[in-house]
Amino acid sequence: MDARVTVDTPSAALRIIPAQDAPFADVEAVFGTKGDPAHCWCQWYKIPGSDWRGIGDEALHDRLAAQLATPDAGPGLLAYDGETPVGWCAVEPRVDLIRLQRSRIITDGTQHPDFGDPEVWAVTCFVVPRAHRRKGVAGALTEAAVSYAREHGARILEGYAIDPSARGKTPAADLFHGTVTMFEGAGFEEVARPTADRAIMQLRL
Repeated sequence: MDARVTVDTPSAALRIIPAQDAPFADVEAVFGTKGDPAHCWCQWYKIPGSDWRGIGDEALHDRLAAQLATPDAGPGLLAYDGETPVGWCAVEPRVDLIRLQRSRIITDGTQHPDFGDPEVWAVTCFVVPRAHRRKGVAGALTEAAVSYAREHGARILEGYAIDPSARGKTPAADLFHGTVTMFEGAGFEEVARPTADRAIMQLRL
């Protein structure tokens, strides 16, 4: 199944494809060499906290490259504006994200506490380089994640959103989970509010 989609945004029509179908150099271009993405490579939820400090940036980079080289569904989508890679969204079965079940925010808020259920998927991370922000990239990726999860057998799709209105001024780096309004725009509904500024968003597929 092909999750290749075109989504109209305020600035352009974005092409969004499974990251497995993209050159890994394009993934590297989105994650960059500075900031949190370059020190995480979307591995935070896949590695127990006790092991995290012992794994360096290069190993995290190599883990994502290996995950993208498998035929398994996930771990993410890549957005293009023309030929330029402009954003990443992590979407995959929740069972692959072992640290989620150790998060009080998520365990206290999810309506689906069976973390072994392969039909429950999660959208956990967005990376949009600074030059491409405020152009609808993350919103388009959220919509594409819904289509991708549905096509690959997901029954439930969860997101763990930030509510900036409950925080006051929120640095862009803190919005990697996605925002409540962004998930709502893709059809999700809020099902729990474990803390004032964090919401569990859910979409039944």
